[in-house]
Amino acid sequence: MFTGIVEHVAPLAQVQRLDGGLRLTIDLGPLAADAVLGASICVDGACLTISQLDATRAGFDVSAESLRKTTMGAWRSGRPVNLERALAFGDRLGGHLLSGHVDGVGRLVERRPEGDSERFSFVLPDDGSVRVVEKGSIGIDGISLTSWNCQGARFSVAVIPHTLRQTTLGRLRVGDRVNLEADLIGRWVERLLPGR
Repeated sequence: MFTGIVEHVAPLAQVQRLDGGLRLTIDLGPLAADAVLGASICVDGACLTISQLDATRAGFDVSAESLRKTTMGAWRSGRPVNLERALAFGDRLGGHLLSGHVDGVGRLVERRPEGDSERFSFVLPDDGSVRVVEKGSIGIDGISLTSWNCQGARFSVAVIPHTLRQTTLGRLRVGDRVNLEADLIGRWVERLLPGR
């Protein structure tokens, strides 16, 4: 489990294409202090397992299913990614609960200043894999945000200056694709409702 509070941004050191998957190498920087083989790291919203560890550099194997559900298939070396370690019992929950299981890929359609913050507007995937509600939680590339102005397949989030500086959101351009994770509680409520 994760909270969507990004701890570190790092460039992809290596992206190796394998038959049906990928192997990513990332320098974890300060997050390497307690990293161990088998630990989970949220990488741009996707929960990945450390399969190799050499000092601060961690290797992650990415399955074909993860490539189908995320933006990872287009990643190249040097691309910056948001990183967060898995929660430990007793940690504060500063964002909202994220599983690191990306539901689908959205696209940025508008970005504009609003005071000191910025308004980002996204469209959801056409397949209905991601749903949002007004003032609900949404994970965007592993970042905990609040959805609003939800109209059909489009929604907005407000991004404060700190988040723009400390995550990859500041680098996003209109047309860029992002990993989306729907509100975890809302997902279960929807599945448990009669008629679903």
